Amino acid sequence: MSLKEQLTDDMKTAMRAKEAGKLGTIRLILAEIKRKEVDERIDVSDEQVLVILEKMIKQRKDSITQFEAGGRADLADIEKAELAVLATYMPAGLSEAEIVAAVAEAVAASGAAGPQDMGKVMAIIKPKMPKGTDMGVVSAMIKQALAPA
Repeated sequence: MSLKEQLTDDMKTAMRAKEAGKLGTIRLILAEIKRKEVDERIDVSDEQVLVILEKMIKQRKDSITQFEAGGRADLADIEKAELAVLATYMPAGLSEAEIVAAVAEAVAASGAAGPQDMGKVMAIIKPKMPKGTDMGVVSAMIKQALAPA
């Protein structure tokens, strides 16, 4: 079953269960998929759906940050609920230990000496990370690994 079919089935299930929050989020995802299909005159693949989901997750995270900074906890809570639904459709990322090992390997392979070499390390590690891995976490771990002792 493709990811698009799974989303459609989950939408029907959410309708039957009267889960308004989940239903709304799934409809947003399906609308974005449909928009891409119409704009580009294609049928989206699972990989393209994951790219759409990653974009939507990033938007939600940015919105949460902005709403919390503006003192709008009510709107931040709505975005967090949408983020939780979006995350269920992403493949499992690497564990923290696996990311630490990959960062150490990339730092050694690049010969990075300090924070100025972060771009070299990112260039090596990014293609190795599976879809769904939070690159913000990876970036923070690289910064920590390259920080002067």
